[in-house]
This record gives sequence, structure tokens and C-alpha cells, in this order.
Amino acid sequence: MTKRDLALDLFKLFKTGATRKPNKPAPTKTVGQAGDPELIGNLVSNMIQEREWNSGLAEGNLFITWAAVVGAEIAQHATPISILDSTLTIQTSSTAWATQLNLVADNLLATIQADPTGATIEKLRFIGPNAPSWKKGVRTIRNARGVRDTYG
Repeated sequence: MTKRDLALDLFKLFKTGATRKPNKPAPTKTVGQAGDPELIGNLVSNMIQEREWNSGLAEGNLFITWAAVVGAEIAQHATPISILDSTLTIQTSSTAWATQLNLVADNLLATIQADPTGATIEKLRFIGPNAPSWKKGVRTIRNARGVRDTYG
């Protein structure tokens, strides 16, 4: 499975004005007269299929329904951050939660894969909370040990 950047595809589509890929067949003709009203749901579904947005929408649905998929307790302490190359990165509220979720990663992955949103997740990656960085500021030295370098 190849990784696609949907935003870049949309930008190229807008810039070139192309309505379809050259190797794709033309859309099927509609039944009825030109200008007849169509259901908006059908139009959106056709556009999603023609532009191959199914995987992006499935990933977005996973982020929206996260609490329902994994449960309220886990959702309170773990937040999905990104999906890259079928790897879901989850940020936890503490390193203890990252460790605990890492221990039950197989069960959690099975729960996510069983969700009907359709996101294709093959691996989970847990990271702890963002810690303050000591590598920024006016008085930093490159390749130094940071605040520990003055303690002995």
C-alpha cells in the first residue's frame, strides 16, 4: 500500500484543473436528463470513490470516534496523534499509561481493527507526555549535556 498525501493531491488537482487521472476511465453517464437533480449523498459518495479518499476518511473517523472505540477510561488518558504508514501514534497523559497500554497493545490493536470505521492500522506506537526541552534558550551550548553539566 502506498502512502498518499491527500492535501498535495487536492492542491495539484486545483492547480492543474484536471478532473480525473489520465489512466482512470471517465465517470459513468447518468440516467436521466442533464441538469436533473441528484441526491447530494450520491454525489459525495461518487467524489470520494473517484478521488480515493476512503482511507483518509476512515482515519479521520477513527480520531472522531476514539472514545467509543477504546473506551472512556483509555480515551481520557490516551489521544491519537497521527497515522503514518499504517502505524497509529498515541500520546498518553503519563509514561505510566504509555507503559500500561504498551503491555495490552495487542488487545488494543485488535479492538481498533475490529472497529467498523475501516482504518487500516497494523501497529501502535505509544509516546508519553511532552516534556519541557532544556535545549532551547539564550545560554545553551551545542552538544552539551544541558542543565546537568553544572552539577559536577
